[in-house]
Amino acid sequence: MHLDHGHDHHGAVSADAHRPDGARRALRIGLGGPVGSGKTATVAALCRALRDSLSLAVVTNDIYTREDAEFLLRNAVLPPERIRAVETGACPHTAIRDDISANLEAVEELEDAVGPLDLILVESGGDNLTATFSKGLVDAQIFVIDVAGGDDIPRKGGPGVTTADLLVVNKTDLAPYVGSDLDRMARDAGEQRGDLPVAFTSLRAENGVAPVTDWVRGRLAAWTA
Repeated sequence: MHLDHGHDHHGAVSADAHRPDGARRALRIGLGGPVGSGKTATVAALCRALRDSLSLAVVTNDIYTREDAEFLLRNAVLPPERIRAVETGACPHTAIRDDISANLEAVEELEDAVGPLDLILVESGGDNLTATFSKGLVDAQIFVIDVAGGDDIPRKGGPGVTTADLLVVNKTDLAPYVGSDLDRMARDAGEQRGDLPVAFTSLRAENGVAPVTDWVRGRLAAWTA
């Protein structure tokens, strides 16, 4: 199921598209969302879908561990040198919105080590509906929620739901088992987000990440143009 309220006409937010040497830098896309919504699984699925056609890398954020990075490494979604882990030591939104220095350093290290890159995915640690990325860190942001969290989540709103460049409603295959109404979620998301796009995904389905992959490719096309 894929709901798209009009074409995405929101350009990449950063005015500086180049590295200090003048080369074009990678597009940076942040992924945030509550604990257990499927952010890391979405990152893994995107890596599998895009790694043969794009040069990409990942930065993960965890509070005290490197659990998300280790998950990606165990599943061999990218070579180890293309994955960096940031231990935030505080609420996840601190490192993606308030003090982004550790994440910027990780991004720059990746571009120096394995660049040139087309795309860097920056995954936040699990946070709440207020989590947003600094525009100094990423050019666009994806917010991931899941049906098991309740079909009232889109209606509750919050900056993550209402302002993210793409809202992903994940784990749609669980809807019949947890009593979530996907049509209701689609309507509520549309009311909260206006013309901003919404994608419904089930990563257990073959190519279930396709709506997100298509959106990322669209952002890349606009970025390189």
